[in-house]
Amino acid sequence: MSQEQKILNVIITYGELKAEFSGDPQSVLSSLNEFLTKHIPSIDLASKVTINYSLNDLISMFGDYVKITPEGPRVWTGEQKLSDKGILGLQLVAAKINHESGKVAIPSLTLNEIRSATGLNPKSISSRMSEMLKWGYVDKETSEEGVRYKITTQGINWLNQMLMKKAGKP
Repeated sequence: MSQEQKILNVIITYGELKAEFSGDPQSVLSSLNEFLTKHIPSIDLASKVTINYSLNDLISMFGDYVKITPEGPRVWTGEQKLSDKGILGLQLVAAKINHESGKVAIPSLTLNEIRSATGLNPKSISSRMSEMLKWGYVDKETSEEGVRYKITTQGINWLNQMLMKKAGKP
């Protein structure tokens, strides 16, 4: 391992059981998850009905489409043509990634911020956001700055499924 790579060390005890895991964060997480599901079966059952996308999940799912730039989170679709809803969903995912990585305090965007980042027509943004709100893909919150929108877990799932379908992946 190079000096730049950091090693994660985890020691876990559960009753009489004790385990130590060491290595890169991904392998430690995998080993830890395996230990927990093997020794605490109810965790495995709960994981079958629980969805909570981590920062790593979001980057893995949407890293080809969103980038965090010095100007803020941006959607990069390249040659791929996406619907306005797809672009808006990706912009909200980019905002969530920006928040989860600690770069900003809140994971939501105003309509003006969305318009500025995407270049979409304000009426189109408003209409698509209303539809996505109705379907449960986004949440709307009111703050001192006005109305703000953020992607929901259901919205992340919808967006991932839509992009996978577009890319021809099952």
